[in-house]
Amino acid sequence: MPWQVFDHTADLGLRVEAPTRAALFEEAGRALASLFVEAPDATVRERERLEFALTAAEPADLLFDWLHALLVAFEVRHLLLVRFAVELDEGADGLRLRASAWGESVDRSRHRLAREVKAITYHRLFLRPEGDGWAAEVIVDV
Repeated sequence: MPWQVFDHTADLGLRVEAPTRAALFEEAGRALASLFVEAPDATVRERERLEFALTAAEPADLLFDWLHALLVAFEVRHLLLVRFAVELDEGADGLRLRASAWGESVDRSRHRLAREVKAITYHRLFLRPEGDGWAAEVIVDV
């Protein structure tokens, strides 16, 4: 599995690995979805699509912003996003992310919510090359 959930005091940590940085952002989105709802791949349909455009000076900050944007989509619009297509490119203002995300609104008759994620944190946040690919860790407040 390209990502793992690990306990961290009153929080949870996500460790994500992928062959490319863009794939790492996609896996991080899937990992976050697994905290919102049980069995997201089996229960969430791809009925709606959201577009994202984010820029940050540092890759780890962009990962934070990406996960925060997905959390806001869940909290405000009640959207469970489970599939992602991420493009990254370097610009004068930093690393830019353009992404599409697919999912659907929470349907309590089909979706069993797993945890309440309160926030994405900067605690122990990293994103770096590792082995033949990329790795990241982020702690979420639950």
